[in-house]
Amino acid sequence: MACRKRVQVGSASDTRTRAEQKPPDAQGTAQLALIRSYFAEDHTAFEPCAARLFQMSEASPVDFEVTARVRDGGRDAVGRLRIGASADGIYLDFSLEAKCYAPGNSVGVREMSRLISGLRHRQFGVLVTTSFVDRQAYEEVRDDGHPVVVMVARDIVHTLRQHGIATNDETGAWLEANFGRSRR
Repeated sequence: MACRKRVQVGSASDTRTRAEQKPPDAQGTAQLALIRSYFAEDHTAFEPCAARLFQMSEASPVDFEVTARVRDGGRDAVGRLRIGASADGIYLDFSLEAKCYAPGNSVGVREMSRLISGLRHRQFGVLVTTSFVDRQAYEEVRDDGHPVVVMVARDIVHTLRQHGIATNDETGAWLEANFGRSRR
């Protein structure tokens, strides 16, 4: 009989401080301000952007579908992440929650609980926010071992820069090319 070892998803020591979640510099702060401004009139329009940012952050293929704006069961998008060798890989299903928040507004326990309860038959959750996750919500997710990927302001800036999007002009062009004409 094979032995099974429980893999711990995380612990409170795996959480990042508010400062560690913020953009790394003034240019990153400006990029996030531009993203927030772009979706200011309709924060639900940020949902496909959040899903695209997660897709860009992963080395493995990610397919996703943004859910309907109402009665979405607590999910802004659902998708699949492919892992393993191409001939014998598998897909992991995920639910994504998008929060286009101002820099001083945090994702709290209520929002995180909504994501966790929306997982249902999905293997993991993804939270994408233009802000940060407050300490209590972050620690509870890690301490309870919930399989949640957290993508905060700093991660968004890092992902954009990895894809050659480092200035406000480049960020604006990326937004317009992927999410429709300018909303600025």
